[in-house]
Amino acid sequence: TEFRSDHFDKVLMLGRAVAYALALALAVPASLAFAQQSTPSQSAVLTVDPERLFAESRFGKAAVARLEAAQADLLAENKQLEQALEAEEKDLTERRPTLPPEEFRSLADAFNAKAEEIRAARLAKSRSLTTLRDEDRQKFLTAIVPILGDLMGEMGALVILDKKTVFLSFERVDVTDRAIARVDTLLDDSLQPKPIAAPEPAPDPAP
Repeated sequence: TEFRSDHFDKVLMLGRAVAYALALALAVPASLAFAQQSTPSQSAVLTVDPERLFAESRFGKAAVARLEAAQADLLAENKQLEQALEAEEKDLTERRPTLPPEEFRSLADAFNAKAEEIRAARLAKSRSLTTLRDEDRQKFLTAIVPILGDLMGEMGALVILDKKTVFLSFERVDVTDRAIARVDTLLDDSLQPKPIAAPEPAPDPAP
């Protein structure tokens, strides 16, 4: 069966009303009896914590580290630019008494335009980091769809719900840890499938 990213996104984003109804269904005595009879490794409904799945995966940890480093660099750059603008503004203010009004006005207008241009560039860079964060998360979700699909098949599940939208569930239906381990095993740091190691040849039979 082919699992599409848009399908998985819709499954994860099921409304709270649906999740609540499913949770109540799991909570009734008959369902409890069924759960006790079921094997621990199977459930028709599974849950996953998408935030933790991303943040605790190897790719997610690397993406978060890159983002935090870029944000730290941006803050340092902003501080340097702010200090430079403050020094330039102070110098212009001190020179004002010695400048003709028209010349001062021209210099002040140029300074204001420069300051606005810098602020706009800083804001654009900050937004680009937000876009990068969102792109990393979307790339991750798209890459893990087949892996979660295989996990669903192995556990006999029909649906995976976002754990935050579920009102009540058995802890055993949360497969976040299992999904993290599977993703890290099958995908490399760039979300490409890891090569499958060829089996070692059998030893030659003894003469």
